[in-house]
Amino acid sequence: MNYQVTKNKVLTSLVWKFMERGGTQTVQIIVTITLARLLLPEEFGLIALISIFISLASIFVQSGFTTSLIQKKVIDELDFSSILLFSLFVAAILYFLLFFTAPLLSVFFLQPNLTPIIRILSITLFLCAVNSVLNAVIARKMEYKKLFVGSLIANSISGVIGIFLAFHNFGVWALVWQQLSNQFINTIFLWFSLKWRPHFKFSFARIVSHLSFGWKLLASTLLDTLYYNLIGVLITKIFSPTLLGYYNKGSLFPEIIVNNFNGSIQSIMLPTLASYQDDKSRMKMIVRRAIMTSSYITFPMMAGLAVIAESLVKVILTDRWVPAVPFLQIFCAICALKPIHTANLQLINAIGRSDIILKLEVIKSIIGIIILIITIPYGIQTLVLGNFLNGLIFCIIYAFPNIKFVNYSLLEQLKDILPSFVLSVVMGFIVYQIKWFEWPLVLTLVIQIFFGAILYIGMSLIFKLESFTYILSSIKEIFNNKRLIMK
Repeated sequence: MNYQVTKNKVLTSLVWKFMERGGTQTVQIIVTITLARLLLPEEFGLIALISIFISLASIFVQSGFTTSLIQKKVIDELDFSSILLFSLFVAAILYFLLFFTAPLLSVFFLQPNLTPIIRILSITLFLCAVNSVLNAVIARKMEYKKLFVGSLIANSISGVIGIFLAFHNFGVWALVWQQLSNQFINTIFLWFSLKWRPHFKFSFARIVSHLSFGWKLLASTLLDTLYYNLIGVLITKIFSPTLLGYYNKGSLFPEIIVNNFNGSIQSIMLPTLASYQDDKSRMKMIVRRAIMTSSYITFPMMAGLAVIAESLVKVILTDRWVPAVPFLQIFCAICALKPIHTANLQLINAIGRSDIILKLEVIKSIIGIIILIITIPYGIQTLVLGNFLNGLIFCIIYAFPNIKFVNYSLLEQLKDILPSFVLSVVMGFIVYQIKWFEWPLVLTLVIQIFFGAILYIGMSLIFKLESFTYILSSIKEIFNNKRLIMK
């Protein structure tokens, strides 16, 4: 199951991946805003707490297999079938583990409603097992159009279900059934839209082969997830689920925006880089282009979002969510760094050096916990600022291995992102001044958003930013190729 990767296929796949992320997250934003107006912060906090344990279990279900299936040059149907069966087996073990430990978690967090919710939401582990393999098939074929359609349908239908239940006073269960139906509908759609079917053959040797690469990714992902989720656990235990709800909503908008671009680039980068494993100069060019392009897009969005944060929250989430504003602004800074992390890590993944990623995550977790211990006595906002400091440190640390692998130095990376950073700061500073006119909130928001976009693009044209020129030429190339196909 090997497919030729061409530039046109990469660009087309990237467009479909952007559309999948953008369409999905547009629906998610609409649904979340509606639910935030119907439900209480503590109900969102409860789901955020449960999601910590589900996400940790999901890491073991996937076991780094998705990345391994994409990264390896030569695989066959036995690989896919073996991994699917093994993942379902792991999902079953973890489901029963969560099922029987749910009452203990309820007692520990003093939340009696946790037990039934954990037992219901843990069903998503089985869907996660199937989805991880289906997504690997899509990535190798670069058939992201199907992912776009499936995600859009699943999010739309599950959103309607969640809103309907919230409107009829189902409370936290509206969020439970929304998440469960989303996973179920998406898995069913992908299953029937893809031609691939498992052969239900199993090879333990193939599992061992993939685990030799995947266990390091599993361990590194687990460390990363444990660190970030530890913050959520501490907020709930030391403070309250309500504060976790504010924290969770504060991260929502920046993560939705950045994960759209970051996730799209990440999905396309790995199979693309893996196909050029023997061409170091080509790999460097791909990573450099990814860092420049993603920074050019995410920096101004995060700068602008931080500037309009308070007005945005008041307009779309109402005044009761205003305590989430400081978290939102800090998460804008945190999320702006994500594309740089991703590009460097995906290159290491593509080369097959998951051992290096594991070492980096161990270092990151140690530094993160030290920062956490230092900052937590000073309050939750200081704790989140410490998270940003950790991300900043690892922009540097993640880049080090690629100096050796593709000769992409730290200075080169800094030069590549600096123009976008400077223009974003200038744009954000100017846009912030609009608030002093004291116009109505909605009018102020609209003017800030449109003026900010025009200002940033205008400065890009004036200073002839390389990233802006590349994006324009790529768009033209895609449309020209589409016209040739239609002829």
